Amino acid sequence: MAPRRARKRAEGGASSNVFSMFDQSQIQEFKEAFTIMDQNRDGFIDKEDLRDTFAALGRINVKNEELEAMVKEAPGPINFTVFLTMFGEKLKGTDPEETILHAFKVFDTEGKGFIKADFIKEKLMTQADRFSEDEVKQMFAAFPPDVCGNLDYQNLCYVITHGEEKD
Repeated sequence: MAPRRARKRAEGGASSNVFSMFDQSQIQEFKEAFTIMDQNRDGFIDKEDLRDTFAALGRINVKNEELEAMVKEAPGPINFTVFLTMFGEKLKGTDPEETILHAFKVFDTEGKGFIKADFIKEKLMTQADRFSEDEVKQMFAAFPPDVCGNLDYQNLCYVITHGEEKD
């Protein structure tokens, strides 16, 4: 019995202590996301699952290399435990909300809590680690500016650090 458990643990590539990184409601949300992405319902996310997920989101022409790079980020087959571990590692590297807010506040000289979308687009595409046009489009698709063209960076920072919008 013990060798079987050891083999399963080795195949999963992660220990169960990853579950202590999140509260129960977060784990449930990750489980729902995993289930949505596991298109063929085999308990693992692979390239075809990712391709189908992108297609469901309207992105049809995803390059094979891009999918392979995503799958290679995992230490092995992506079951739920590996999926959760990968998110834990990604979230661990996120700057604190206050740090991200401060970076945006530099551009908000009037302290209104928003920045003109055109202005932030220009900065993202011309400064430091430059965003591509596609990356800017993805950001604005996830966090659209309001009808006046303003980006609510306070809400954006909250979502980046907490994973969900404020109520």
